[in-house]
Parts: sequence; C-alpha cells; structure tokens
Amino acid sequence: QVQLVESGGGLVQAGGSLRLSCTASGSIFSINSMAWYRQVPGKQRELVASIITGGSTQYVDSVKGRFTISRDNAKNAVYLQMNSLKPEDTAVYYCNANLRQLRFGPQRNYWGQGTQVTVSS
Repeated sequence: QVQLVESGGGLVQAGGSLRLSCTASGSIFSINSMAWYRQVPGKQRELVASIITGGSTQYVDSVKGRFTISRDNAKNAVYLQMNSLKPEDTAVYYCNANLRQLRFGPQRNYWGQGTQVTVSS
C-alpha cells in the first residue's frame, strides 16, 4: 500500500506565505513525478505544479513567479512554497505521486487526503 500525507495548509492573509509538504510512504519502487493540484467546490481539480525525478518543473500560469515546487527524492517528499498568496488561491490542495510499486509494474497515480488553504482578503 502507498500513502501520501500532506501538511502545511491553513489560514493566511493575502500577501502571506505557506509551505505545503507531502511525503509518500509504503511499498514504492520508484516515483516518476510528484505534483500539487487544487480544487474549489463546483470546479474541476486543477494542476498547480509538477516536478519530475530529473527536477524539471511546470506551473499553471496563475502561480508562476509566486509558487515554487521542490522535491526530496531521498525522502519521497514534495513541497510547495506559496508566496504572495491571493484570495483566489483558496482551495483544497492535493498531493499527487505517479509511481511504480514494482520494478516492472505499472505506473499509477496516488493522492493525498487534501489540505485546506484559505487566503483572506
């Protein structure tokens, strides 16, 4: 079994910062990519940022220059540093890992339970 545990959400004023953390544990052979998504009620889950094993990153346009995704491969962890937060960043943030449990097994997506980020104006 694989488990992703997130932490770091909370309430912050506009312009403030938060750092989200996520650690994957369990039977893991390799992790291809890790990412952060977010979702608000009534809307589809949105990819915020992703990072692959080699370190390449991608961001949704609305967070470029404000959010930074990073990864600690040794700890199977991913982080999201969020600066200059805006009320429109308010959402539940989910950690995602695309990984293999076996050397020749399939790649599968796993999700964390979500952490609430609320930015007040």
